[in-house]
Amino acid sequence: MKTKDSLLWTMAWAAGVCCALGLAGSWAMGADGAPAGKAGDNLVPLEIKLPRPLFQGTPKNIKPTPTMEKYSEKPRPPFLAPPGCTNLALNKKVTSSDMAPVVGELSYVTDGDKEGSDGSFVELGPDKQWVQIDLGETAEIYAVVVWHYHAEGRVYHDVIVQVSDDPDFIENVKTIFNNDFDNSSGLGLGKNLEYIEDYRGKLIDARNEKGEPVKGRYVRLYSKGNTSNDMNHYVEVDVYGKPAK
Repeated sequence: MKTKDSLLWTMAWAAGVCCALGLAGSWAMGADGAPAGKAGDNLVPLEIKLPRPLFQGTPKNIKPTPTMEKYSEKPRPPFLAPPGCTNLALNKKVTSSDMAPVVGELSYVTDGDKEGSDGSFVELGPDKQWVQIDLGETAEIYAVVVWHYHAEGRVYHDVIVQVSDDPDFIENVKTIFNNDFDNSSGLGLGKNLEYIEDYRGKLIDARNEKGEPVKGRYVRLYSKGNTSNDMNHYVEVDVYGKPAK
């Protein structure tokens, strides 16, 4: 059973609000340096609830590579989105390429528990695996935040996030993140960087170059093992947006 008494850390939220107030008259930067909105738009910082950190400092066992972003402990910049955006994934149905997880339950992916300790994550088998969230209806998606495993610093390989209205992901598939730099998963060559997992999760900007949200009902997340072992893990996935107009 997962515990539901997770401590909610607000330091990043407070820092984000302060940064947002200082960004008037300029572009606000979202995940990976992508524009989150123009000054003058009716935008507010997303309130992303974070778990407690389970390690401190830069992991020593992971060597920097040209395909991995530099690790920083600085507070994440705020992500600005229209008022009323909520976590549409909370308690939604989750399916997977591995419907019989090695550890845990698929429901853990969207149950709101981000602690990351034993009993709060699902472990899928080795090689390429995916989890898929059914939002219940087509939505305008502004951001996705994923926590694979943050009890230690590690890097998950071939992280790919796609959105579609097709539950089989055959038609109208939109890729919003892909760091498969050698196309080893066969879903296209990725242009995003690998990253070290920690308690903040990975925030993925789902907007296009015009700042428009991606639309879809289903969100699918791939991975292909990690720097500690060949298995695939998920603590939690948040999907921030609104029902489509």
